Amino acid sequence: MRMTPLDVQGHQFARRLRGYDPDEVDAFLRIVSEDYEALVLESAGQNDCIRRLETRIAELSAQEDLLKETLLSAQAMTEELRGSTEREAELRLAEVEVRAEKILDASHRRAAGLAQDIREMRALRVRLAESFRSAAETHLSLLETLETDPEKDPLADGLVEGTVAYLKRKTRHSKPGPNEDSSCLIAREESETG
Repeated sequence: MRMTPLDVQGHQFARRLRGYDPDEVDAFLRIVSEDYEALVLESAGQNDCIRRLETRIAELSAQEDLLKETLLSAQAMTEELRGSTEREAELRLAEVEVRAEKILDASHRRAAGLAQDIREMRALRVRLAESFRSAAETHLSLLETLETDPEKDPLADGLVEGTVAYLKRKTRHSKPGPNEDSSCLIAREESETG
């Protein structure tokens, strides 16, 4: 059993002849008892402080474990988010590439259509130019015909005033004359009146 400072202070030694000086022993016991009491109080304070620190360590260890779990969970969530973000980015990139391909394809088709339209318009321009040229040549030919002297026209020979020219269809039995068109005959008929 441990001794307390009161045990030290209250301890009585047996008396003998030629023993120690009782006053000196009592003073020494008092000093030892006070020092021992201070040490016991300090030890109790130290034990109380140790208990508080051990409780705090336990709390901090629990918090550390919680922080470790939180950190691991955050890392796992970060990895998961990174993976899903990468997958989403790949999907969006694929969608954008598909859209770009469609736009590019539509642009190529539109460009091909425009090129075809340009070729058709150029061909139309050439045909129109040829048509206008042909019409102009026809009109020039008609103008030249109109400018020629009708008296010198072989078809007008023999026509006199009061004579009417009829265009008839060529019949099988009649043959065109030297100045007659192969598809039509000019028949002259004199007027009966006059």
